Amino acid sequence: MDNPAPARPPTAAALRRVITASALGTTVEYYDFTLYATTAALVFGKVFFPNSSPLLGTLASFATYFVGYLARPLGGVVFGHFGDRLGRKNVLITTMLMMGLGTFAVGLLPSYGSIGIAAPLLLVLIRLVQGIGMGGEYGGGLLMALEYSPPRRQGFFTSLVHIGTPAGVLIPVGLVTALDALLPATAYNQWAWRLPFLASVLLVGLGVYMRLRITESPEFEKMRAEREVQSLPVRDVLTRHLGSVVLSILAKLAESGLFNIYYVVAISYVTTELALPKTPVLLACLVACGVECLTLPLFGALSDRIGRRKVYIAGALFQVVLAAPFFLLLETGSFWGYVLGMTLGLGVGHAAMYGAQGALFGNLYPVDIRYTGLSITQQVGATLGGGLSPLIGTALLAAAGGGWGWLVLYCVAVALVSSVAAVGLRSGESRYTPSATTSTSEPGSARSTPFVPQPSERTDAW
Repeated sequence: MDNPAPARPPTAAALRRVITASALGTTVEYYDFTLYATTAALVFGKVFFPNSSPLLGTLASFATYFVGYLARPLGGVVFGHFGDRLGRKNVLITTMLMMGLGTFAVGLLPSYGSIGIAAPLLLVLIRLVQGIGMGGEYGGGLLMALEYSPPRRQGFFTSLVHIGTPAGVLIPVGLVTALDALLPATAYNQWAWRLPFLASVLLVGLGVYMRLRITESPEFEKMRAEREVQSLPVRDVLTRHLGSVVLSILAKLAESGLFNIYYVVAISYVTTELALPKTPVLLACLVACGVECLTLPLFGALSDRIGRRKVYIAGALFQVVLAAPFFLLLETGSFWGYVLGMTLGLGVGHAAMYGAQGALFGNLYPVDIRYTGLSITQQVGATLGGGLSPLIGTALLAAAGGGWGWLVLYCVAVALVSSVAAVGLRSGESRYTPSATTSTSEPGSARSTPFVPQPSERTDAW
């Protein structure tokens, strides 16, 4: 019996479709989280927690924001299980619908003044459902891009998927800024905040359409043809790859956590503690996110040339140095001060880590448990980093009476922890290595051979 032949390299057109579909999924994911975080900082305290002080209302809103993060690890394990057993594509259609329809539902949710305590309770329930869907989204979308890409350019192509993150910030912040500027002073807080939530259905429709047009990952198809499907992927991840899991979660903390410090906590700090207008800082976020859309692929390509860990660690250490200057720039109250601080944080520090992250983390796990492993890394790391940082940041500001000294120490500590953890991550190329020893059910049958995807000139030139 002959060994199965390696899968035919995907065409450039197939790679384009996969990258676009995966980037759209990331855009929908961060559209929701950014829109929710922005509205939580500006409006939700008044809409769903009207009996609290402004700062406590914001803190309560961020607590519901964290609920979505809290559900993400569960979604990562559940959808990672099915993604490793049944395939990436169908799982990704389900997660897209769960995310998008949840965002749409928030736009229809009555206020506390209309239905009382049921309003924040329904908000929490929606966030739980969304969080489960989001827990399975990133791993599958990123892996489709990783497993379609030529090995020597995985950093570049996975960084294109990550453009969905600043794009997912750019679009809702642009909508919020436009609505706030064009409508009467009280309109946004009263009803117009709902419009961006309702508009999300357009992105979801486009994302589902694109995902219906792609085919399954060639690496996964090859693995399934060789009968290397794990019965319980999470067990293998946690027993055979626990070191990679722990280190990658710690390495993720700064990338996710400081992103939300620069964006979520900064907006709240400027508008509540400094009592300054929100429009300039929102516009500065737009500029910084636009810059990051350009710098992400540059850092991704750089990681292919000099190494993923080097770029990732450099991004973390840069943010150690940036921590205090960032808040000094916010205190200027100047639009250009905001722009410089946000651009350095998002367009340089975060972009360096995020540009290298996809290929670095994705290659930590074998194909047969990769969806589960990457999802656990991403979702637990994002929960402890990005999910907690708005709560921790707001609490530290409140404890210091609005001062940012303790918050700077938090930023420095998180960045240092992530840089040290990243040192311990091994950096490999895309390859098929079964997570357990391959055995055959019948004597004399051929042993499965590793599948090594070969670079394609057509995809490499894309």
